[in-house]
Amino acid sequence: MSDPTVLVAADAGVATLTINRPSALNALNSTVLVELDRAVSALAADPSLRAVVVTGAGGKAFVAGADIVEMSAYGPQAARRFASLGHRVLAALEALPVPVIAAVNGFCLGGGCELALSCDLIYASDTARFGQPEVNLGLMPGFGGTQRLARRVGAARAAELIYTARQVKADEAVRIGLVLDVFPLADLLGRVHEMAAGIAAKGPAAVRASKLAIARGLDAPLAVGNALEIETFANLFDTADAREGMQAFVEKRPAHFRNA
Repeated sequence: MSDPTVLVAADAGVATLTINRPSALNALNSTVLVELDRAVSALAADPSLRAVVVTGAGGKAFVAGADIVEMSAYGPQAARRFASLGHRVLAALEALPVPVIAAVNGFCLGGGCELALSCDLIYASDTARFGQPEVNLGLMPGFGGTQRLARRVGAARAAELIYTARQVKADEAVRIGLVLDVFPLADLLGRVHEMAAGIAAKGPAAVRASKLAIARGLDAPLAVGNALEIETFANLFDTADAREGMQAFVEKRPAHFRNA
């Protein structure tokens, strides 16, 4: 049997998904997307899940793009199926109820950039490169790049990056709001896992509720988003974790959350 193209590891509520095609710079082909879909579905059903880290195998690439060798044989119908698969998988990753963190450790281009954009938080190594170079091939982003990139960095900046196929280094990615912070390559995964572990130690229901409110309220009118926040906030007071968290604060001791 061939090696899995998506590796899954878990430790103390933090799952790590690693795209595992280093010989192809972790390019996304149909096999990778199907395996990623299965992995995400399993994580969505795991009540112990607290956070997810997504990264790429090897030291050169997070994901260098969709697999052009596979795509070169497509006609419109096959392309539509491939794009639909990619959209479905990335939407499922984005919809996980816990924070999803991209640890971008190299080239993050095309479908790779779109994969990172489906994560809540993006951190990068100092060797990372970001871009949507599809127009170089006579194509356009097909896994949500025209939509999520504009929402992340603004419509004008997204248009510039897509129209010109320009790649940006990690420091510029921070400046335009695509990436939150940059770490040396050797430190990246450790720093991101440290962050994920910190999130996993917080009240799990509260973290999930916060993610839900941000996601649902982002494109809603402010009054609608605020009303959602009020209801979500109030509902947490019916949880044992909220009672434990507040009691621990009053008693000046660490809280012991049970996701209840």
